[in-house]
Amino acid sequence: MRKAAGGTPTQAMTGRPHGAGGFVDLKLEHHTTDGIEVVDVEGEIDVYTAPRLRELLIDLVNGGHYQLVVNMEKVEFLDSTGLGVLVGGLKRVRAHDGSLDLVCTQERILKIFRITGLTKVFGIHDSVDEAIASRKSEK
Repeated sequence: MRKAAGGTPTQAMTGRPHGAGGFVDLKLEHHTTDGIEVVDVEGEIDVYTAPRLRELLIDLVNGGHYQLVVNMEKVEFLDSTGLGVLVGGLKRVRAHDGSLDLVCTQERILKIFRITGLTKVFGIHDSVDEAIASRKSEK
């Protein structure tokens, strides 16, 4: 791979965008805890990476998982595309009388939910355990 003058590959050379800290990426993992599917998200949820999260949420719902917790503790950035994916996921699970709760403690990400009014739409929790306990208490 060719390198730019500064020694790092450029977007034009790699076809991938990069931010100030290097290449933008998104890590997605999921597991089931107490019958609730927990999706661990790490990195940036933006126009480039959000389709991967959308695909995972759709796959989970299509697989019969209607109680979801999206753990965003390691999310560094969230844009409007990412918000749209989360809202879309919420609509999908609600169509099956399900839920999609978020775990988010970072003030810069929480501010986005406050500004958009989505704190009234999503259950937002300080930990995965708290989100699961909240869901279980509603059953």
